[in-house]
Amino acid sequence: MTRPALAAFVAAMLPCVMAAQDREKCKFDPATPNTNLERRLQPSGQYNTYIGRGGVIVRCPTRNITLRADSLESYGDESRLFLLGHVHYVEPRLDLTSDFLTYHQQFERIVATSNVVAILPNGSTLRGPTVDYFRVMPGVRDVTRLLAPQRPTITVVQKDSTGKSDTLTVLANTVNMVGDSLVYASGAVVMTRPEVEGKGDSLFLDSENELMVLMRDPSITGRKDRPFTLSGVRLELTSANHKLQRVLAMGQGKAVSEDMTLASDTIDLRVSNDLLDRAIAWGPGRAKANSATQQIVADSIDVRMPGQRVRELHAVRAAAAEAQPDTSRFKADTVDWLRGDTIVARFDSAATRDTTRVAQIKELVANGKARSWYHLPPSDTSLRQSAINYVTGRQITVAFQQRKASNVTVIEKAAGVYAEPKPPANPKAEATNTKATKATTAKPAPPKPPR
Repeated sequence: MTRPALAAFVAAMLPCVMAAQDREKCKFDPATPNTNLERRLQPSGQYNTYIGRGGVIVRCPTRNITLRADSLESYGDESRLFLLGHVHYVEPRLDLTSDFLTYHQQFERIVATSNVVAILPNGSTLRGPTVDYFRVMPGVRDVTRLLAPQRPTITVVQKDSTGKSDTLTVLANTVNMVGDSLVYASGAVVMTRPEVEGKGDSLFLDSENELMVLMRDPSITGRKDRPFTLSGVRLELTSANHKLQRVLAMGQGKAVSEDMTLASDTIDLRVSNDLLDRAIAWGPGRAKANSATQQIVADSIDVRMPGQRVRELHAVRAAAAEAQPDTSRFKADTVDWLRGDTIVARFDSAATRDTTRVAQIKELVANGKARSWYHLPPSDTSLRQSAINYVTGRQITVAFQQRKASNVTVIEKAAGVYAEPKPPANPKAEATNTKATKATTAKPAPPKPPR
């Protein structure tokens, strides 16, 4: 193209370009009063405009933005608007109020400070001291981004398929939101739902896929009638139709409830109607379950607990159960134990109105190379040493009454040893020797402090 032709083309296109740029500019609404208005021409030909108290309205038609405030400062060279007092920013993807707001038009960036309240289309509400909001900008960013430091609070209203709604609240030192559904929070995070409260140093929330992740010393506490606590290195919460269904603890998992404490490398909690329904624990570090009377260890443990009350426990591979003997009736220097390839523990499932009642052990069943060692009262009731019973078989069942072993049944390949304590040949001499031993082994008196 020759120079004259190029000049003619530019001259023809310039009015169109200027018209397009003019349409993209933000303009004062005609309803804005002209009082307290001052305009200053800059060397570039742009104007700096100042509008004092009395109210101002700015509209950006191509961006579908409306701004209202008590006062305004507009800097033409910087394409920057600064609004003061009762600021209200409205666009299809954000409704925001604050005391001060700066709009950088070249970068599609909004900085709001002091008493900020931002409402997103998905129902999320953010409250905090300051918000840095980045609009969609072709070629730069495809989705909106919102950064809120200085410990803001986010509240999300969630509705299920029936229309019933509840709220999810996140409090953190810094919050970063990407689009309408992704939330990244860091620094002393506190997450609150109707059924649980979570804490950690970092949180990720994907509200569209109903996934939440807590990291760095995280913990989850149940808020219903029978509370529980779950901790680990990383916690994942999965919901369906905005109802919590699963909590997964990965790394040093520990779940504590009224009936039992469960610990393992990984713990998978299943939730139904806001109460624990099932707990599965596994990992190379072995799974451990402690109740009021029993400790069970195995490669993996599956606890069935409908209504958050322990009913049945399955311990799989190299399972072992231990319990303290009844030391009120005799002396015992070791614990009672039961071992097998698998162990099934059944707990009292009788209905009760007492919701604080801890489930009691009813039966222990060991299968596959089963072995059992337990203490019994001696036939001679004058003796304080217990009798010992050791049995083996394919299956051993221990029945309990009032948390004490009442009956042991062995099936197939049954074998065992029963040993009674040997009474002393001369009880009086035995008593004398015992007293002498105690006297010689008594601890010396501590030395007196120097004067």
